[in-house]
Amino acid sequence: MTTTVPATPPAISARPAHTASMQAIVPVKRVTTAGLMESGRELEIEHAGRIYRLRITQLNKLILTA
Repeated sequence: MTTTVPATPPAISARPAHTASMQAIVPVKRVTTAGLMESGRELEIEHAGRIYRLRITQLNKLILTA
């Protein structure tokens, strides 16, 4: 029976590798439903040639449909 010894890991560089997680963080744009809907309870959003409908329900929830 032979025993396998794990290889020594390569030395870690003092300079970190460039990864996507290290790129600048861009804040997400935030809007209120009051500002988005104005005085209505429904609006249409055009995306990639399709029309989507965003509406506020009677229970004050948001529903997005195609």
